[in-house]
Amino acid sequence: QVQLVESGGGLVQTGGSLRLSCAASGRTGIIGWFRQAPGKEREFVACISRSAFSTKYGASVKDRFTISRDNAKDTVNLQMNSMNPEDTAVYYCAAADYDKAYVSSSLSAYRYWGQGLQVTVSS
Repeated sequence: QVQLVESGGGLVQTGGSLRLSCAASGRTGIIGWFRQAPGKEREFVACISRSAFSTKYGASVKDRFTISRDNAKDTVNLQMNSMNPEDTAVYYCAAADYDKAYVSSSLSAYRYWGQGLQVTVSS
């Protein structure tokens, strides 16, 4: 059973930066970040392949957010820059089974989920 522990959420001003981290216990395949704002569906943010060679980003965060992975530490980071109020949401780390090695933006590809982190961007 894989457990995911997230850290790094909080409050930031428009134009600022935050870094989210996700520590995984056990072997995982792709790891991704999703977010959910009040009254909206859960949205894909970014993911990274098991090897860390491939990444994929949602259209609304591309060129502002960067996902990285350290397999030696079983940690995935999401660096968020140039943030705006539309980035306000609860952010979830998600991991797929070890055999799912390649990037995917589909919710159904991920079996394990973290508890969620609140990220608030003030205007």
